[in-house]
Amino acid sequence: MAKAQARVPGVEARAGKFPGPSLIPALHAIQERLGWLPREELVTLSRDVHRPLYEIEGLISFYPHFRTDPPGKVALHVCHDLSCWLQGADQRIAALRERYGEDADIELVEVSCIGRCDAAPAVAVNERPVVADEADALIDAARARQPAQPAPTPTATPSPSPATRATPATRAYGGGTPWPNDPYGAGQERYGTLRAVLSGELDPGRLIAILQDSGLRGMGGAGFPAGRKWELVAAQAARPKYAICNADESEPGTFKDRQILAEQPHLVLEGLLLGMVAVGAEEGWVFIRHEYGPEEAVIRREIEALRAAGLAGDDVAGTGRRLSIEVFTSPGGYILGEESALIECMEGHRGEPRNKPPFPGIYGLWGQPTLMNSVETFAHVPIIIQRGADWWKQQGTGGSSGLKFFAVSGHVERPGVYCVPLGSTARQLLELAGGVAGGRALGAIQPGGASSNFLGPDRLDVPLDFDALAKAGSMLGSGALVVLAEGTDLLAAATNVLRFFRDESCGKCVPCRVGSTKAHQILSDLLADGGGPGDVDGRILRLEETMRKTSICGLGQVALGPVLSVLGLPRGATAAQPHPHPAQPPEQAHGGRPAGQPGAGRAAGQENGDEA
Repeated sequence: MAKAQARVPGVEARAGKFPGPSLIPALHAIQERLGWLPREELVTLSRDVHRPLYEIEGLISFYPHFRTDPPGKVALHVCHDLSCWLQGADQRIAALRERYGEDADIELVEVSCIGRCDAAPAVAVNERPVVADEADALIDAARARQPAQPAPTPTATPSPSPATRATPATRAYGGGTPWPNDPYGAGQERYGTLRAVLSGELDPGRLIAILQDSGLRGMGGAGFPAGRKWELVAAQAARPKYAICNADESEPGTFKDRQILAEQPHLVLEGLLLGMVAVGAEEGWVFIRHEYGPEEAVIRREIEALRAAGLAGDDVAGTGRRLSIEVFTSPGGYILGEESALIECMEGHRGEPRNKPPFPGIYGLWGQPTLMNSVETFAHVPIIIQRGADWWKQQGTGGSSGLKFFAVSGHVERPGVYCVPLGSTARQLLELAGGVAGGRALGAIQPGGASSNFLGPDRLDVPLDFDALAKAGSMLGSGALVVLAEGTDLLAAATNVLRFFRDESCGKCVPCRVGSTKAHQILSDLLADGGGPGDVDGRILRLEETMRKTSICGLGQVALGPVLSVLGLPRGATAAQPHPHPAQPPEQAHGGRPAGQPGAGRAAGQENGDEA
């Protein structure tokens, strides 16, 4: 990596951090080889790279994927977050504990969302996702393996392109035909837009202008205008510049990016490469959560196909231009969806959000200008450049522009991923998914993932768009519609969401770390005593205000928003209480995903300036 540019105001606190390179890939390699991180291996690594052991221990203690004790033969992970909770995760976990709790071969762990909400309650056996009903068979098969042996690499099944074939561990929702945002028909040569730019047929300077005219906004959560972000990075004089695709979606109910990675890796990578050309970056990464092993395999195959075609590497298409793309596997943690926490991770530090400004577009990875967008944002770029801004605007409905992928889960007949015109209503999306499961009446929805406020049935006709949902008291967030049937305990559901934020808090700031823990304890005790929304006292309101106003990133700022929204619904309010949004001028709205709002972040609403 090149030397970082001169320090800018606001980064003084970073002066004492080790400069790198990141040790996280080395730790991944040790754990992949041995199944865990023995102390003698860490001592050897410390000596080899001349880095203090306490720094390495600090990394390991922060990231949940790393382990310092030998694993059993079978690691059984079961999700307990909202979408799975709605599908009986508590009962499933109890049954599994009764069956396997005393089994010395099996390590049963309740985990946060693993991105398989369409197969709720979601289970993973030795990090391999599996439908819960099939877990027993995979457990039996895993008993015969060595503890450190990884699950076998999925083999490809027939599909139009060898590099983009799905794996048995992935699901296909495209129906065998291209999604509406894919400009390439079956059998058609892909990367046409990139080839046109590299050959000079299309002026690279036009890319940003077309994006700006299209009105494309970040699709990871924050909704920041993509063209403006690209323009900001392109305008920086510092070199080198970097580009990152944030594929670390981890918010409960959110799995659309997973599906795009599985079915549209060519669009994600073409969008990333176009972004690199537009802003002047030579190095790019796909930062992907470690739970997305099958999807990571798809992306790696596609990158190899790009290199073989001469479209990635040191001399792309004979132009002398260098466009290098690599994969960086996350060591775990929802907070890494927030853009600055992600960068901290890539630099080899604990993934704690930075204070802003400066924003990554000016001072990002290794202190250099960095373009970061989400999976869906990059995937929309090729068709916008090919067909033009006007075509993209016409794809929306009700005054909205473009297309939008949604993950639909919860009490719904056909959970899955759907691509619809932006501005479609929640009612229309719910009908596409077959309606509420079992023909039951609707109780509430979360329109934008776990960090979005709950809305009642009277809000089903609100357009699923950034501004319309904000006016309705919620947000579009990460594009995850979670459906709750009538009769669901909404306070219990909101407390489940709060537990996720408590568990995933990075702990850097006191308001988030202590506030989320205290609020969850208060609500859990209330529910255990048979209380309801009417029994919630002013402590929750005061905690929400404190966390919203003083937390560093979006995770803490919105953690109690869903709880406040359900306090209004059962009490007869006509709408959820307004979603908390810290006031920020538009030019500062680059924050990350946890909050899914400008100036915040993921990992989800992730557009971690936006992740997106």
